Formats: sequence, C-alpha cells, structure tokens
Amino acid sequence: MAGSLRFKSSEMNREGPVVEKDEFDALGPLLSEIGQEISDTIGGDSDGVFFYVEVGEGWARPSIFKDEGDIVRFYYPLDPALSDIVFDIWYTESDEAKRWSVMEYVITDGKFQVSFKYPEEVDVTEPDTDRRDAALQARFGDKPVIYPPMEGMFELNPDAP
Repeated sequence: MAGSLRFKSSEMNREGPVVEKDEFDALGPLLSEIGQEISDTIGGDSDGVFFYVEVGEGWARPSIFKDEGDIVRFYYPLDPALSDIVFDIWYTESDEAKRWSVMEYVITDGKFQVSFKYPEEVDVTEPDTDRRDAALQARFGDKPVIYPPMEGMFELNPDAP
C-alpha cells in the first residue's frame, strides 16, 4: 500500500519538533503495515477508511470505520495483529512523556495520512467512546454509523406471541 507520510509539526495536531529521521525510518513501514491490516480486516478496498485508536500502557482501543456513501460502517479488528502494530508504533518513542495518546489514520486514494494527539491534548487514562464519537462527527458529519450485531445478542420483538 502506498503511503503519504506527513510528519512536519505543522501537519500534525501538535506543536513540536519534526520527527527525526531514525523515527521516520522506523514509523514509515509500521504505518504502511497498518494500512495492510485494515485492508485485510475489511476484506478489500480500504479507500475511505478512518482508523481511530486510543492507547495507553498495556491497552489499545482500535476502531475502523469505512465511508460507504450514505453510511459509515464500523469494523471491529478481531485480529490482534493491528493492536500489535499500534504498540510497535507507540513504543517507537522511547520517552514515555512524549508518547502519543490518540492516532487518527485516514486512507484516501490509496494513500494514508496520520495525525497524533498527545497527553497534554487529550487524557486517555480511561477509554472514552465520546472522544471517538467526536472524531467520527468531525470526519463524517451526521452520516449514520452501522455497527455489526454483537455475538449472542438477539432482537426483542414486542409483538411476538
């Protein structure tokens, strides 16, 4: 998958130094791997994908959303490979105080763009779906999001005898 890496601080959601070459060399292939895993997870064309993940020590909450025109479809990444790559990226920064908390990864026309939010911007000491919903609203507006049925769930039918 082709990648369009954008690491200048003006293109990220944070004021700060430009990513050093060594970090860039480490992050580029890992960010490309995320795109491949996403494509595998959704079973094909990843154009229009928005990947949102919050991460902290020992946990990650990845969410994959795909714009399908009038709707946005949610894909739950069941394979731990995607979270493993997220942790590899997160641990690329050896200084814990400088690690990001949220990554937003967008695929358009076969290229990806990535942005990070840092602890001084967002507190992710506890996972919060409101932050993810706000990111979805910012990206997709009022498009309805379709979630797959949860395993073991059933629909109640009040008219059933």
